[in-house]
Amino acid sequence: MLEEQSLLALLLAFIAGMTTLLGALIIFFTKSKNEKILSSSLGFAAGVMLSVSFLDLWTQSQESLTQYLGERWGIVFSVLFLLLGIIFAFGIDHFVPHDKSEFNQNDKPHQDLYRVGFVSMLAVMLHNLPEGIATFTAGYEDLALGVSIALAISMHNIPEGIIVAMPIYYATGKKKKALKYTFISGMAEPLGALLAFLALRPFINSFNLGAIFAMVAGIMIYIAIEELIPSSRQYGHPRLSLFATFAGIIIMPLSHIIF
Repeated sequence: MLEEQSLLALLLAFIAGMTTLLGALIIFFTKSKNEKILSSSLGFAAGVMLSVSFLDLWTQSQESLTQYLGERWGIVFSVLFLLLGIIFAFGIDHFVPHDKSEFNQNDKPHQDLYRVGFVSMLAVMLHNLPEGIATFTAGYEDLALGVSIALAISMHNIPEGIIVAMPIYYATGKKKKALKYTFISGMAEPLGALLAFLALRPFINSFNLGAIFAMVAGIMIYIAIEELIPSSRQYGHPRLSLFATFAGIIIMPLSHIIF
């Protein structure tokens, strides 16, 4: 039987994960394929991923690993795990088939928006999984701290919903499919919390969390640079894409002011 503290911690992670769907609501305000909206959305998504990776995940990784290994080795291992995440993402990218562009049909590079959305969903899931573990752990130990972390994560999850929903919606034209993929990415949060509750509580330490955060940062950096930025610039609005990327980078640290 679940004790009250565990149940509340799991509930916090579930609520935080479901806020991802709030970002997906943007698809209900776009009736047709607007290349400016698509370009800015993908650029914004890239900025969010880069900002979260460098300012949140990698920073948390360094802090956790430094606490466990000391300053010098903490930094070294955070870099190694970051590179490992990049290599892992490169491996996935190598084995996931790319659609070839057919230039005689006015096709463009990185045309496969569905693939971009699917890969983004995987990245957000990998990001949300350790966040769910962190939310549960904090909420289990200190409910007030868990609420604070859940609120901060919720602010991050809203733009992450845009990352997944927009390319899926424009690739398929189906709002239900975009919402489904966004829901799946958000469910990784409570799944991480449930995993922590059922199996990981004895094994959670600063080294393991630091390694996970750094690897997820590496994966997200790779996807932002290799997939999202090139895709956002293919529609003939490179300046708009650039400004949207900067907006994504800026908005994430500003969310910490609110929570």
